[in-house]
Amino acid sequence: MQDEEKQKQQAVNASENKGSATETNLTQTHKDRIQDSWYRCEQFGLDHGSRPDFATLPKGTLIDLVDQHRSLLETTENEVLPYYENILSNSACMIVLADRQGHVLNTWGQPRFGSAAEHGLVGGNQWTEMGVGTNAIGTALITGEAIQVGRDEHFLRANRFMVGSASPIYNTKNDLVGVLDISSDAYLPQDHTFGMVKLMSLSVENRLIFSAFQQEHFILSFNTNVVSLDSHWSGILVLDENGTIVSANRRAEVVLARDLALLNINQVFDIEMREIKHHPFSLPMKLIAMGRYQFYVKVIPPVQQIMRVPDFRQRTDYVAPVQPEPIVINEEKPIKEKVNKPILPLITEIPDNVIPLAELQHGDERVERLVRQAHKIMEKDIPILIHGETGAGKEIFVRSLHYHSSRAKEMLVAVNCAAIPAELVESELFGYEKGAFTGAQNRGSIGLIRRAHRGTLFLDEIGEMPMAVQSRLLRVLQERVVTPLGSTEVFPVDIKLISATNRVLKEEVKEGRFRQDLYYRISGLNIELPALRERSDKAALIQYLHNRLRKEEPGPALSQAMIDLLVKHPWPGNMRQLAHVLKVGMAMADEDVLEDWHLPDDFFEDLDAIAADADSSDVPSVIGLEEPLERLIPRLLNEFKGNVSQTAKTAGVSRNTVYKYGKLKSETE
Repeated sequence: MQDEEKQKQQAVNASENKGSATETNLTQTHKDRIQDSWYRCEQFGLDHGSRPDFATLPKGTLIDLVDQHRSLLETTENEVLPYYENILSNSACMIVLADRQGHVLNTWGQPRFGSAAEHGLVGGNQWTEMGVGTNAIGTALITGEAIQVGRDEHFLRANRFMVGSASPIYNTKNDLVGVLDISSDAYLPQDHTFGMVKLMSLSVENRLIFSAFQQEHFILSFNTNVVSLDSHWSGILVLDENGTIVSANRRAEVVLARDLALLNINQVFDIEMREIKHHPFSLPMKLIAMGRYQFYVKVIPPVQQIMRVPDFRQRTDYVAPVQPEPIVINEEKPIKEKVNKPILPLITEIPDNVIPLAELQHGDERVERLVRQAHKIMEKDIPILIHGETGAGKEIFVRSLHYHSSRAKEMLVAVNCAAIPAELVESELFGYEKGAFTGAQNRGSIGLIRRAHRGTLFLDEIGEMPMAVQSRLLRVLQERVVTPLGSTEVFPVDIKLISATNRVLKEEVKEGRFRQDLYYRISGLNIELPALRERSDKAALIQYLHNRLRKEEPGPALSQAMIDLLVKHPWPGNMRQLAHVLKVGMAMADEDVLEDWHLPDDFFEDLDAIAADADSSDVPSVIGLEEPLERLIPRLLNEFKGNVSQTAKTAGVSRNTVYKYGKLKSETE
């Protein structure tokens, strides 16, 4: 009795001093919460010897209440508890689900602590602090947080036979809808039990999110470890088709430490929604969150693919185009003025990362011709096959074609056949039914071909496609239907097929590595995208790309001398290498005038290879002196005040040679 009076006095003192203590500490300790609860119990008129008042509901009312919470009950029983069956069967504990008023909806497990009349954990009984004193369910409801109430921490002596661990459950609107509780009279490891009930409540919340959103929304799960992406501790974000976050679990907000409501996904992770839509869904991504934290992310696509046609005229800044007046001659029949029509987009806007068709060429007649050919064929039921070296801009070309076609309102699905593991290519392209193979998602996958329905399917590096997959692709192209793995159902598809390769497919056919019938099925219009070094508009193209990069990141303009230097380069890496060199140079220049020493070393190695093939007459006369390099290089470096490029050019050697002999000289001095 003395201990009870001491605890009681502590609770009263703690609450009386609340203004000076707990209000200045936003995070209450467990002891604070228990003491505050005891104080509330006294205000309710309870004492330690009071009998619990469960305010038991009539049977009919309980049945109605269970019906109201059918979704919560079924989610808990069918989708969460099966994961904990081994714990239930090996522990003397009872799992209790209560609604937001503390009414017990259902229980699972076999308690050791007597009959239902003794412990009161039965359907219809209400576990609130007002009627039952400090207890896990009632106190969790008042605080809105998970709590564990030990035996002697219960306010009523009648409840001190057990330990209760409870965690609130929040719905997709962040409203508290119930409480999950584990109660036991056994001396179970308390931290283990408390952690388990919090994990179970998170599991219920996650399943409620999936039930509410997975039909029509993208769901992203993320974690710091790739093997934990499917765990209940993963953060979950729900995205609409525009990438707006419409819901998230508590774990996501805790981990990211910010309010996520209605943010766009690009404000959280370094990715755009269009990239999420095109990413193979079984392959985790490694992304940076908030510009600092690295996570693994898995994309779960909608079960039902909702095809929505965007209407850009609904934008507030839309201005209807003025219809040109027809030319009238002598007040007679109007005739149309005959003009050479430029290539124009079929939509009012294109994404910022798409280059307009008219800007794909800057004076090269061959490129202009193939752009016009491909643009016309985009509206025909004829496949396009693009040949070109790696980095020549095949995907840039395809993106521009798609967004300047009548299919622009639907998806462009780009697939790099060389980047997907061979054993996954078939399932990624054609989709699969749930359980079709080990590791398959529980609800199956729609597949990338069906995602491109009414849009464009771009198969890059198609020469890398396994032979077995080539056979299935041929069947899809012939019959225009897709059959997912493990299914007998067929789905019609309407796709514009564009393929690309850096291989000579005719040679691959001869060697038996590519099906001949598939080759003729995909090669309707064959296009050879020229390498950068072969283009006659190279100087204008370099200037154009530099201007686009400056829109993304401010940088210095290109001098004519720099353009001349860039034009001389052989560009074995094509447009991709050019973009890399320009970005490095702009970063090194840091808004100063861009000079040759700002450019990366490998840029000059390619130039040195050209110089090595030049006539001996082009070699500066200083080389004729046959001065040893170990003396020549340091001398020239001194004359040119350390300018490596000028030294290499004068000596007729590579920059690496300059570094080598310049270093040797400095080490011997």
